[in-house]
Amino acid sequence: MRHALPAVSILALMMACSPALAQETAPNIDAARMNESVRVLASDDFDGRAPASAGEEKTVAWLVEQLKAAGAEGGGPDGAFVQVAHLSRTRQDGPATVAATVGGKTISLERGPDVLVSSDRPTDHITVTDAPVVFVGYGATAPERQWDDFKDVDVRGKVIVVLVNDPDFQAPDGDPVAGKFDGNAMTFYGRWT
Repeated sequence: MRHALPAVSILALMMACSPALAQETAPNIDAARMNESVRVLASDDFDGRAPASAGEEKTVAWLVEQLKAAGAEGGGPDGAFVQVAHLSRTRQDGPATVAATVGGKTISLERGPDVLVSSDRPTDHITVTDAPVVFVGYGATAPERQWDDFKDVDVRGKVIVVLVNDPDFQAPDGDPVAGKFDGNAMTFYGRWT
């Protein structure tokens, strides 16, 4: 699949410059040209421009055409204007269940009210058999905050269970973790990814 550089950045560079990109003087900004380019790319003809879609292909082709017309040369292999990047898409929709059997007793957890179920694999069913489960708190490794939920924990070949949010989420005043992150204002470390 192809993935173009952000269209806005390329568009701003292309449209802000006068036709002679090689000039050593400061570029002239042509507001009318920029507005027209935005109208073109925002039109229904480009089908939304989403990655890995027909709209993206149209957008990339249009951007390349504009760059060539402006005298630019591709900087990729063999003068290519685009770089190939492989994408993976996952969605959290539809029913999903995690079932675990321990000591002959099975428990089931449903996506949504009980658990977040996700996989980067393009499949609708995953079976894990005889895998140890390890709880790693919030799964945060933040050396600048003197925090590492994985310190001294061997997770290789195991299923890890993590809580979503920051370690200090809902920590009461006086708790040793209170204030180490951003409380209820979730940081990067609290994201489920």
